Amino acid sequence: MDHMSGHRSGSRVIDALYFCVVTMTTVGYGDLVPSSDTGKLLASAFAFGGVAVVGTSLSKSADYLVEKQESLVFRAVHANGKHPARELRAMEMNKTWYKLYAAGALLAASVASGTLVLWKGEGMRPVDALYCVCATVTTLGYGDRSFRSSAGRAFAAVWVTVSTVVVALFFLYVAELYAERRQRALARWVLTRRTTNTDLEAADLDGDRRVGAAEFVLYKLKELGKISQEEISEFMEEFDMLDADHNGTLSPSDLAIAQQAS
Repeated sequence: MDHMSGHRSGSRVIDALYFCVVTMTTVGYGDLVPSSDTGKLLASAFAFGGVAVVGTSLSKSADYLVEKQESLVFRAVHANGKHPARELRAMEMNKTWYKLYAAGALLAASVASGTLVLWKGEGMRPVDALYCVCATVTTLGYGDRSFRSSAGRAFAAVWVTVSTVVVALFFLYVAELYAERRQRALARWVLTRRTTNTDLEAADLDGDRRVGAAEFVLYKLKELGKISQEEISEFMEEFDMLDADHNGTLSPSDLAIAQQAS
């Protein structure tokens, strides 16, 4: 802490931990700032590390949403009579609501606990305490209000980390719920609209003027945005490469010939 300036709480270890957490979570109150060149370089590294963590979290969140939709389609395709596709979508929607409620409850508890500690422990007015909490959990960190005591900063080291994660999860589940609603609306439109001759022509992949079950399912998946024409073309090319006798089907002998050729 010899490289830092600002308000000290009296505990070097707690102040150091508090500064690291506030920097890594991008809250950045400004009550403790680096004063030396070494401190500024370390703070810069921590700042970029925090941004990297946030970016990775957002990327993982996006992957989670995509995998969730892919999982729903896979389960719907393999559903038996006990759990048809419509029931699966309703079950997934209910799970998302439950997760959103849980994240909302955790967020409310986080806001309440932070406000209480700042009010009773740090001596802030209730309005100022709530204001500081909201500026913290949204990572604004104005800096005009912050934790000052050793006990308060020890609490903040844990609370800031947990509360910022809870806020991120809450909005992730909001985005997930919105995405699932849009997906359900699109699926309802695709499944209920009448199939036309134009649809049959578009679904006819092999050009034989007849549409089989597999071709129809692929066309519906394309409408839902679950698969693209480029991906279908790649799969068809792979099928043609494996179909050694060119009879339109694959057999163990076809695979054996393809393996020998490779």
